[in-house]
Amino acid sequence: MSTLIEKLSWRYATKKFDPARTVPTEKIDRIIEAVRLTATSSGLQPFELLLVTNPEIREKIRAVAWNQAQVTECSHLLVFAAWDDITPERVNMMFDLTNEVRGFVNEGWENYRQQLLGIIASRSTEANYQAAARQAYIGLGSALVAAAFEEVDSTPMEGFDPAAVDEILGLKARNLRSVILLPLGYRQEEGDWLVNLKKVRRDRASFVTEIR
Repeated sequence: MSTLIEKLSWRYATKKFDPARTVPTEKIDRIIEAVRLTATSSGLQPFELLLVTNPEIREKIRAVAWNQAQVTECSHLLVFAAWDDITPERVNMMFDLTNEVRGFVNEGWENYRQQLLGIIASRSTEANYQAAARQAYIGLGSALVAAAFEEVDSTPMEGFDPAAVDEILGLKARNLRSVILLPLGYRQEEGDWLVNLKKVRRDRASFVTEIR
């Protein structure tokens, strides 16, 4: 197996982290950079990351996350927060940034800008938020792969009260909504019921359909 596949076979949704172990900053930085570089629809990057290490804040989040210990026992907590709406201002920000970075204006790109502005205007605020939230999950996938590659344990978590987390982190004022939590750290094998169980996935024949 390739190194990447070996790492993905090694990873699992860690149930108990070792609170005494801290992930080195350079590993966290590489995981975050993988998320920053991930693919998003139209290159909008319609979500942001919050890196939470403050113990008091994490205790508050744990209280609204079904009291799941990973929130406080992990080394670092990532919160994926999506735009609450895909507004014309946000679309134009990213298209203008593209023009600035590339150093030229492309007619086809500008035509696409107008097309996209029309699409988001035709949708409700909630529909635009849901579209942004789906992009956050692409970023989550990149984070999971990057963490495995770095041999850092992770646990994607949807089990929390988003409105409460938004309040704790002041996300409403930033026009963001929390989507998913990702504790990062190192497994503590003693006390983790899942650590030694075999990974269960459907085999290729029942998972992949080849259309030729």
